[in-house]
Amino acid sequence: MGAKKKPFYRIVAADSEAPRDGKFIDILGHYDPMKDPAIIKVDKGKIDSWLERGARISDSVKSLLKKQGMLKPQSTTG
Repeated sequence: MGAKKKPFYRIVAADSEAPRDGKFIDILGHYDPMKDPAIIKVDKGKIDSWLERGARISDSVKSLLKKQGMLKPQSTTG
């Protein structure tokens, strides 16, 4: 999402076989790196629900969730 020189990212739950910019199952939040400080908004309930179902977190999202304090820094999953 976003525009040229103005990135804006959605945090989504997607099938592992879906293309990177393809269909997704659920929007879990968003990340706006252009604000100072960067804005990270996530729905903790949805994230917890997907993790209970066995979803795996990408490295990028894992680092964002650590910044939010939603994951313990020493936690390694996958």
